[in-house]
Amino acid sequence: MIVTFYDIGTVADDKLKFAVIIAKYKGEWIFVQHKERNTWEIPGGRREVDEAIEDTAKRELYEETGAVSFDLKPLCCYSVKRVNREESYGALFYAEVKGMGQIPVESEIRKITLLKEMPIELTYPEIQPLLHERALKMLGIRDNQK
Repeated sequence: MIVTFYDIGTVADDKLKFAVIIAKYKGEWIFVQHKERNTWEIPGGRREVDEAIEDTAKRELYEETGAVSFDLKPLCCYSVKRVNREESYGALFYAEVKGMGQIPVESEIRKITLLKEMPIELTYPEIQPLLHERALKMLGIRDNQK
């Protein structure tokens, strides 16, 4: 599997199918656990038809974490190329969450956790650490500042 990063605006908008949001709340990173899995994930999800990718990020952040007040910043685009599969593209965002509500009842998320660093039990261990590290680099956060 190959993960490649691109500057914002260099990938055609219609190729962006996913939004992933590296989110921080009260100095800790937000991770979510899907109802059908026992592993942790960075909040994010699939873009809906005719939805702006930034709106996807806002919707997914709310649906998966209950975040009701936040500042959202686009960081970059990325692609994932797996053997014998079509390359898929997404946009990576950073959110500084200011206010949290309840996770919506219809959410596919079982629970959230706040951590100082990435958990070991990840749903997508080949991708998520790379997205997280790229976000830290772009935000100018060194490992010892996590």
